[in-house]
Amino acid sequence: MGEQPDHGENSYVGHGRLDGKVALVTGGDSGIGRAVAIAFAREGADVALVHLPGEEEDAQRTADWVVDAGRRALQLPGDVRDEEFCRDAVARTVDELGRLDVLVNNAAHQMAQPGGLTDISTEQLDRVVRTNLYAMFWLSKFALPHLSAGSSIINTSSVQSSSPSPELLDYAVTKAGIVNFTRGLAGQLGGDGIRVNAVAPGPIWTPLIPATMPEEKVEVFGESTPLGRAGQPAELAPTYVFLASDDASYISGEVVAVTGGNPVNT
Repeated sequence: MGEQPDHGENSYVGHGRLDGKVALVTGGDSGIGRAVAIAFAREGADVALVHLPGEEEDAQRTADWVVDAGRRALQLPGDVRDEEFCRDAVARTVDELGRLDVLVNNAAHQMAQPGGLTDISTEQLDRVVRTNLYAMFWLSKFALPHLSAGSSIINTSSVQSSSPSPELLDYAVTKAGIVNFTRGLAGQLGGDGIRVNAVAPGPIWTPLIPATMPEEKVEVFGESTPLGRAGQPAELAPTYVFLASDDASYISGEVVAVTGGNPVNT
């Protein structure tokens, strides 16, 4: 990447809002996941980081920031498209960090196709759906026995959930599904005191962007927002902290848009 994302390494200041909690964050090696992990740690949480094999160097950097905040970091390399890996990731988090209070379903895959539907292969569709939806179902299901009143699940949706770009049709469909899942699960778990919410980012500058979008799109990425720019991962992290904290004790089934001013119709 040319411009490096800001994950809050030098700016985020914690206030003890997650003291003693344990969080499991998927896609925790970079981008939004790294920013969330740093913020959670500085708020007092231990953090388990799920990342793809081969991303150990980036994951280690994230883990180092967690440890630098005085918290424990657990790296969990694997592919969330694998149900047994999802089961094991939850089990290892509980075994090695002692509990589980917050699950952040953040791992995602997208690949822009200029031709839209006609260019989306079955292989791409399968990867996008399994990464973005199947993994969220599995991880939430396996986490439930370990969650209790005051715990929370936070899912990463997108502005694409209500304003789909033709070249991201498969990705947008999964992000709309995440909104529906969030609201349905919130209804199921409300009686147990477990909250389920989603964050809907707009254009956020992460490694996913130059890796999956045409160069001409990357050059103007975020300029169409009312704020006229792409957001940084560090600008999303406080929303995840809020939803994970007791400050959001009466918020569930909600989708919080962080889009630079573009509306999300949910």
